[in-house]
Amino acid sequence: MISVESEKPEIIFSSVFQASKEIETLSGKIENKVSQWFYNNQPTKRKIDLKTIFINPFDSFSFHTTPQFRRNWVDTHLSYISDEYKKTLNKFVQSLRFRNNLLSKKPKNFIEQIHAINPQISELSFKLIEMRKNFLNELKEYCMLTFKLIFDETHNLEIEYHSRFDHLSQQEIQDYYENSIEKDTVIGYTRSGVHKCDYVFQFDGYNSYEYCSLGQQKMSYLSLLFAYIELFRYKFNSYPMVLIDDVSGELDERRWKNLINYLQAKKFQVLITTANDNFKKELEKIEEAKKIFIDNGLIK
Repeated sequence: MISVESEKPEIIFSSVFQASKEIETLSGKIENKVSQWFYNNQPTKRKIDLKTIFINPFDSFSFHTTPQFRRNWVDTHLSYISDEYKKTLNKFVQSLRFRNNLLSKKPKNFIEQIHAINPQISELSFKLIEMRKNFLNELKEYCMLTFKLIFDETHNLEIEYHSRFDHLSQQEIQDYYENSIEKDTVIGYTRSGVHKCDYVFQFDGYNSYEYCSLGQQKMSYLSLLFAYIELFRYKFNSYPMVLIDDVSGELDERRWKNLINYLQAKKFQVLITTANDNFKKELEKIEEAKKIFIDNGLIK
């Protein structure tokens, strides 16, 4: 239940899911500043780390046009499948924040402190680069196969890692940070680093944002999401829960059928929303699919 127009906006939910052949429940209430969580009907102070993938075709525009969105996407989804990456990223963010505070506030002996923190930032940067590159290499095969299977057999799709620190050793990265102290001091923050790395779709060898139609860009983004789901299954031998907001407007009828066949074959738990009657008929072809009808915000 979602209430946004009342005096106290809130979201109340209850769910049942299967994990390791055991039936488990999760429920909760989320308000502006507080939240309550119940796991197997017992209150818990921490939010349960359920792995879910939300597929919104409109996110394709942000992914293609906003480098920070791309960086956040990779950081979030790689953290889902790698605790080591999550810990390394958190340490890097803390170290970078400390370095930037020194550059901004310039306390006494701040240059010496920057010299002291640079080796740690360099080590963490090197580790993050290697883990990101490995992640993209693992995604590449799934991304290519998924794109050809669902969307277009005649084109090739890859995602590349762009970083000025790629192919540099840890010592070379440290040398860069050392040599940039003077300019960083002038502007008051760290100008370059792995926090400025980027990820670019290559469509038949061309930058997807510059050369592809909006439809092709959306198909590229959807392929990336489905590729991630496949990688998740490979690593954990289970699928995440997948939420797909209406994609009927992004696909023609042939690709609808390809998507339905793909979902049918993979057999992962997926919730798809649609207001398109023709697409709904295609979805009804999925065996054992359950239908939920919503009218004016109410479940019928």
